[in-house]
Amino acid sequence: MPYSEIVIPVAETEAEALSDALLELGALSVGVEDRWGDTEREQALYGEPGLPAERSAWEQSLLRALFADDAQADAALAALLAAEAISSLAGVQRSAVEEQDWVRLTQSQFQPVSIADALWIVPSWHQPPATDAPVIRLDPGLAFGTGTHPTTRLCLEWLARHRPADRSVLDYGCGSGILAIAAAKFGARSVVGVDIDPAAVESARANAAENAVSIEAGLPESVAGRRFDVVIANILSAPLKLLAPALAAHGVPGAALVLSGILERQADELIAAYAPYADLQIDQALDGWVCLAGTVRN
Repeated sequence: MPYSEIVIPVAETEAEALSDALLELGALSVGVEDRWGDTEREQALYGEPGLPAERSAWEQSLLRALFADDAQADAALAALLAAEAISSLAGVQRSAVEEQDWVRLTQSQFQPVSIADALWIVPSWHQPPATDAPVIRLDPGLAFGTGTHPTTRLCLEWLARHRPADRSVLDYGCGSGILAIAAAKFGARSVVGVDIDPAAVESARANAAENAVSIEAGLPESVAGRRFDVVIANILSAPLKLLAPALAAHGVPGAALVLSGILERQADELIAAYAPYADLQIDQALDGWVCLAGTVRN
């Protein structure tokens, strides 16, 4: 029997309360999306981590509520009308959602990824390709980093072109550990990954073990006073600016410094922020993102 989905257009001030009401009325899930998504009227909602969002919801949203069957969906709509949570059924859409193998459907979205013909990122449900290139086995999880986002890909491509063989590497903001693991696969002498999220640290350790490489993973304080031949940070522009003195201080004189998570329009601002410590320039750009690379002077 198919599930029953109802889609309700709501104003910004109503989205949160109506979402809660739908869940209390038995909805299996409730999603909120911009009513004008994928159109010229689409609105950006969230800012960078550490910065307050300009607004808490879209001016006009769509609530997508999934129910076990039509009877539960009908009962929920009747209850909303009776409580005057909605004024009418005008604009409310109904549709059937067929039962699917949701695990297989999710897995199908993640295919093996080739990085510059020098490295493969392969989920566990796929067989690795016949290749002499290093292979990283990595599944999507709680920690960021599967190799598909442009910011991660740019860093991986830098590592592929500048093999850190016999060099020490720091992956600052390691997430899943993908960059640290890649550095180890490319022959780094030692690799350390740090993250402010303990879950990411555990993820990096587990992923490194799964890939039979040795990396050290910990919180940022674990690398206090330590310096490396290569420092990579794939975060976002706001924290990267704040971390400029600290990241540069983790590099030995002449160390390679690689930064990503930066929009093209933010590149000059980041280069200026690091100017007292390092000489950076745009290494590559992809889909509106850039990777900055250069050398540490201190």
